[in-house]
Amino acid sequence: MKRQVFCLAILAIAVCLVQAVLAFDCKDPLGCIEVAPDDPIVLGAMFTHSGANAFFGEDSQGGMDLAIIARGGEVLGREIVLVVEDELCTSEGGQAAAQRLAADPTIVGIIGPSCSSAAQGALPIISEAGMSTISPSNTSPALTNADIETGGVWRPGYYRITANDRFQGELAGQFAYHVLAGRTVATIHDGGTYSESLAAVMREVFVSLGGEVVFEGSLNVGDADMSAILTEVAVSGPDVLFAPLFPPEVEFLTAQLSSASGLEGTVLLVADSALVNTYAPNSGEAALGVYVSGPHITSEDYEGLLKAWEAKFGGAPPSSFHAHAYDATNLVLNAVETVALAADDGTLFIGRQAMRDAISAVEAYDGVTGDLTCLDESPYAGDCGNPQSLAVFEITEAVLYDGLWPPPAIWDLSMLPEAG
Repeated sequence: MKRQVFCLAILAIAVCLVQAVLAFDCKDPLGCIEVAPDDPIVLGAMFTHSGANAFFGEDSQGGMDLAIIARGGEVLGREIVLVVEDELCTSEGGQAAAQRLAADPTIVGIIGPSCSSAAQGALPIISEAGMSTISPSNTSPALTNADIETGGVWRPGYYRITANDRFQGELAGQFAYHVLAGRTVATIHDGGTYSESLAAVMREVFVSLGGEVVFEGSLNVGDADMSAILTEVAVSGPDVLFAPLFPPEVEFLTAQLSSASGLEGTVLLVADSALVNTYAPNSGEAALGVYVSGPHITSEDYEGLLKAWEAKFGGAPPSSFHAHAYDATNLVLNAVETVALAADDGTLFIGRQAMRDAISAVEAYDGVTGDLTCLDESPYAGDCGNPQSLAVFEITEAVLYDGLWPPPAIWDLSMLPEAG
């Protein structure tokens, strides 16, 4: 009899708990993520963790880890747990990584992808699942452009912290024309979303200033022998060669450019895909004097982040998006704190549309990468990055031989000559 009474009591408690949860009516149009009283908060991540560009994943993963450590490893009193997928820096890899993350109903938000091409494959899946993702390093203008007819691929739920390549292309074009005094330019891309779109923006800016595009070409990811395309470039004899390529192709191109006949006077300008600590050593002496455009962080908090990196991982970050990943992680966790609702039994309900609304509402957030405001109108839909946080760097002897990293920043758009 006592056992029956005990069982009935336990059953009554269970029924009450179920009723308490059921009493919470999730009115979010995209549904709610349900986090049981003793369960952790789950964050997703999709970075490039394998292949030649694995440094991007290492860099961003480190920034994400440091943001979580700075919060004591928890949010709303819950442990933060990560689910990490490798997006391989390809559209197919991004699609596969997104499918795996979208299948997990406990994930409250995603940091990534690393590469613009991976984002293009991931966006439809993440958006359709009602999820939100913030990339620390995607830069292609297409990703925040909602106009399909002009090549836009933006979907609701996508955000990024780094600056749109509309700004980096402007930086590269202005630098080539005003600082390098180039009047003719050649560009080489690899056919990927990032590389092709950045080259296109740079050309547009360069021409608008009065310059001339004398060659547009492409190579294949995996190419090692650059002699054929460099021969084609040499026919036009450009003042500047702009090549927004990833390693190892950018390293092969740099090394072989120095011995290419007809290009002795051509200046090489590369982009943030080459702003990694292995670029100069792998390219050798040919890297001396090469210019690199990319993120430049000058906030007071950045020095603290670099010290935290050294203490946790040793040395300096391998690439240039760790601070962006740090800020992206905080924006997602801040949104969780803002929108989470607790039932009587302690179960948390986190609305998916509410998460998007909270991120979209970010204005003048004091991030490590600068003041962040998330825009919501195409062609900048989901752009949260600070467009002023860009500069041109130079590969010097100290970078090549002494391990100086990052290279010295020598120019940004604030240094443009005044009109007239």
